[in-house]
Amino acid sequence: MEVYAKRLSRITIGLIILTIAVYILRGVGILTFIPGGVIYLLFFGAIACGVLSKLARRLRW
Repeated sequence: MEVYAKRLSRITIGLIILTIAVYILRGVGILTFIPGGVIYLLFFGAIACGVLSKLARRLRW
């Protein structure tokens, strides 16, 4: 299941980049309509995908 772990790694990186972009754009004032809870969901989603990716690589389903 190495493909599964690689896919989760790509999703993790994508979520981290998206979270940083939204956070910066919200701070600048361009995306002020997005609530802070959405940023938290993106952040915790990236953490969850990262943990699952590491588990998938370690367990080698």
